[in-house]
Amino acid sequence: MSAFKQKVVKTASGKEYVLQHPGVRAVTKISDRIKNKHGVIMDERLCDEMLQHIVVEPKTTLESFDSYPEMIDVVRRAFAFISGQEDELEHDDQQAGS
Repeated sequence: MSAFKQKVVKTASGKEYVLQHPGVRAVTKISDRIKNKHGVIMDERLCDEMLQHIVVEPKTTLESFDSYPEMIDVVRRAFAFISGQEDELEHDDQQAGS
């Protein structure tokens, strides 16, 4: 995937966010930063990294959200976008809607 590819995503609440892929090296660094010393992904670190480096419009922080489910939806879509798991996420969304 080329660096700086963008994608517009819409959350369940109908809000739109622009995601931007930062490139493979940056994704690798993000992946390292979001894990604890045992290799377990830490939720707060994941959210901070996705909102700071991947969600480019509107610029948001954890404190910007009134709803935890909305924030998790955005972060989940951002992580799927940079990790190449978008198809799995879309498949899960379609099954949930069935």
